[in-house]
Amino acid sequence: MRMSLGVMILLGLMTVGGCSRAIPTDDLIGDLDSQDDGDRIKAARLLPKRTDEASKVVPALIRSLDDVDGDVRRSAAIGLGYFGAQAKEAIPALEKRQKDSDARVREAAKMAISRINSP
Repeated sequence: MRMSLGVMILLGLMTVGGCSRAIPTDDLIGDLDSQDDGDRIKAARLLPKRTDEASKVVPALIRSLDDVDGDVRRSAAIGLGYFGAQAKEAIPALEKRQKDSDARVREAAKMAISRINSP
């Protein structure tokens, strides 16, 4: 019983320790070009947490507004809104997405523009 409890504790500690490692911003930006939809969505959803690296992240999210997958476009639009005024350069691309075929993308673009233009 003690042996298995010790092994369980060790595995738990290893799991918790592995969770604390953040994926580097450059790797996430690279994932936006992945062939895997899930990788692109994950990257578009994690990158907005990197507001301290807006100069790299905002242009990458702007490019993702043209992704073939609606979930990626929506996540990119939402993410750009988190950058507020730091994402002013995204407004033309977001305005274009207000005519997207996906209603969720249109709504996300509208909300992002509102956040970017907020004082």
